[in-house]
Amino acid sequence: MGSLSKGPEQRSIMFVGEINEEKAADLISALLVLSQEKEEDSKKPEDIKLYISTYGGSAHEMFGIYDIINFCKSFCDIQTIGIGKVMSAGTLLLAAGTPGKRKLGKNCQVMIHSVNGGSIGELHNLENEMEQMKNLQDMYIQCLSNETSMTKRQILSLINRKVNVYLSSDEAVEKGLADGVLK
Repeated sequence: MGSLSKGPEQRSIMFVGEINEEKAADLISALLVLSQEKEEDSKKPEDIKLYISTYGGSAHEMFGIYDIINFCKSFCDIQTIGIGKVMSAGTLLLAAGTPGKRKLGKNCQVMIHSVNGGSIGELHNLENEMEQMKNLQDMYIQCLSNETSMTKRQILSLINRKVNVYLSSDEAVEKGLADGVLK
């Protein structure tokens, strides 16, 4: 009996909704499994297509997914495709795809902003939380700089506008968050 052929849909992951602990765990698990699968006669697995549509979510979960995407890229290429909206934490996940294989839907809206958070409590705890938020933002800026054509200064200039910065798909491509727009 010959081997069953696997359709492209079996190498696709659809990530829709908030980036939270449960969804991050599911996505990480799927990426790890798919990045290790390969056809018997192939040295490298087929590309994984990661479709993303999110308003964003947890920065910690974003970094967990980001690290696994980069780990998995040593085994296979990861195509990232932004559809509808790719915002906040989702922007880094889009940019993390294999260079040349990061796409956006023509009408996809991309948004970038500074790290959000909130806390109440004693002054020392608030100071500690502010320091951690600054660290998260510095990590986010460094990672975006690594994945795009923007410098850390350019990214900081965008997020220092103190508003959500919305980009069309063409503008996101110009900034190196993606490589092209789906036709």
